[in-house]
Amino acid sequence: MNFSRNTGFMLLGIWLIAKGLMPLLHINFSGSGTVLALLSAAAGVLLVFGK
Repeated sequence: MNFSRNTGFMLLGIWLIAKGLMPLLHINFSGSGTVLALLSAAAGVLLVFGK
């Protein structure tokens, strides 16, 4: 198994959980959009270049 590919899937999972739970639990902070955007970009880069 490739470490960067596993890391990409881990970040993708964290992003999906955070994106789904934030509206349900009414969690919001000023930088949440930026944090989620960076998390999704990092996951995408690791998945694309991890192959």
